[in-house]
Amino acid sequence: MLQVKDLMTTDLFTLRRTDTLASARSIMELGRIRHIPIVDDKDRFIGLVTHRDILSATVSKLADIDTGTQDELDASIPVLSIMRTDVRHTHPDTELKEAAAVLLEHKYRCLPVLEDELLVGILTEADFLNLTISLMQALEQEA
Repeated sequence: MLQVKDLMTTDLFTLRRTDTLASARSIMELGRIRHIPIVDDKDRFIGLVTHRDILSATVSKLADIDTGTQDELDASIPVLSIMRTDVRHTHPDTELKEAAAVLLEHKYRCLPVLEDELLVGILTEADFLNLTISLMQALEQEA
């Protein structure tokens, strides 16, 4: 049976609670990701910042604020003030089917993967899409 550790992403971008919204936005754009785990100085998971969190914290374009002003605002907002702390997580040894059911049932887009409070990976919808593509390619090759 496949387990979370067989599919999770382990090459992670993380931030500390004192990093800024500007850093989070930059990492998301450069890494083309939508979730950033927040860790303490011992890599213990303490929260999560999502693309939606950043959009919620951003002043609307309708407010007619120029990019420079928005950048200044972003640089002054610590991720601590926008991160989610009530985040469901999973363990590397959890069965993949169980983790998928949690994502689907709760409409989560990711599950941080923790082992003894330490962040060891993240499991995202994109990981499942990649698995689906691989399985479909294998089926095509068999046919």
